[in-house]
Amino acid sequence: MTELILSFDPAAAAAAKAIFPVREKTDDSPKNAPDSLNALARANNFTGEAGALLVNDDGVLMGVGDGSDPFVIAAAAERLPEGDYRLAVALDARAGELSALGWRLGAYKFDRYKKQKKAKARLIAPQGVDASEARRIGDIVCDVRDLINMPAGDMTPAAIENAVRASATGFDAAVTSVVGDDLLAANFPLIHAVGRAAAAPPRIIDLKWGPEDAPKITIVGKGVSFDSGGLDIKNAENMRLMKKDMGGAANALGLARLIMGAGLKLRLRLLVPAVENAISGSAYRPGDILKSRKGISVEIGNTDAEGRLILADAMTLAGEEQPQILITLATLTGAARIALGPDLPAFFTDDEHLASEISAAALATEDPVWRLPLWAGYEHMLNSPIADINNAANGTFAGAITAALFLKRFAPAGSLWAHFDIFGWRAKAMPGRPIGGEAQTIRALFAALKARYQ
Repeated sequence: MTELILSFDPAAAAAAKAIFPVREKTDDSPKNAPDSLNALARANNFTGEAGALLVNDDGVLMGVGDGSDPFVIAAAAERLPEGDYRLAVALDARAGELSALGWRLGAYKFDRYKKQKKAKARLIAPQGVDASEARRIGDIVCDVRDLINMPAGDMTPAAIENAVRASATGFDAAVTSVVGDDLLAANFPLIHAVGRAAAAPPRIIDLKWGPEDAPKITIVGKGVSFDSGGLDIKNAENMRLMKKDMGGAANALGLARLIMGAGLKLRLRLLVPAVENAISGSAYRPGDILKSRKGISVEIGNTDAEGRLILADAMTLAGEEQPQILITLATLTGAARIALGPDLPAFFTDDEHLASEISAAALATEDPVWRLPLWAGYEHMLNSPIADINNAANGTFAGAITAALFLKRFAPAGSLWAHFDIFGWRAKAMPGRPIGGEAQTIRALFAALKARYQ
């Protein structure tokens, strides 16, 4: 792709067409806009509605609504003709960085299967903004979207592994995997059980990067390439978007790329249990009791609660080398969406300092998250009379919390642990954020880790 965010240069900025932001329902015209643009606005009853544009030879009027959307500039990137543009207002460092990122996101199209018109407008980044970093972060966000948007027939467990291996190229990262029945010999019984019914063999993918004596950070991403629900089969409506059930893996890989590309002083490990939750004669069943890698026996109350099973074995592996921080990313529960909606991922941690770091980074990066409690009073909902734990809670209450409490049983003692229950999908289009796969939480997590370890 042609570079769409250009580094600041005074001469280039002076020659670029100016974009004048206009707030909605205000009587104030941009003070520095040419008279011709203000006249055009009056003639067209231009109100500053978010994403609205008016263009002439003297510049661009861009509606920013109430000013609350930091990425509204993406509307200009999506629709302006080829050429160089600049913002005609002074921005602080944070607003400038978000604007540059928004411009890159506005160029995103999922065009693997259908040819689409490419965005060609170029932004002269505001002065002081690192254009290359904005491009890098934007490119990774768009790659995460591509992975989630891929149909499950093409984004198989093997394809997820290929994506991890491709990302390792150039970073001197080592990637290994355990595949199919070898999972049993290597003691990953839950991952094997969930994936054994599919034609595409299950696997665990293991990426390692960075100096061995650096602080250890491990990221685990749920990689369910398609989730039929298993024998507790989903209905058609709920199955429709299940290609996105590997959204945790896609985002975990995106976070790993952000870390490696920035050269953070970390020993990074990325673990992706990758399976298809399919139906066949060998499918695991409701009522089965499975032994986990950690030795905890799990009664299967519902085969559609498969994500927590594969994460459990991966988290146990992660804990065997005692990382400083363990992060789990998963499209885990509908309950989190009911509680917080599609755009606000839930996160869980028992560590107050880590929670504060994550929340502060989320605000700074406009990558929202909301902390929910690991409420010990609900642990009884996971009780089983015949096994150590049930994978599905009794009743319908607090589904996101009980899922996190299940995972907590497999989190290593002595490590900080944060779990993110994401949607991985955008149901409503906004500037720079089309309907489809979405990167969630990874810019916030990258900022928090960078602040802690850079």
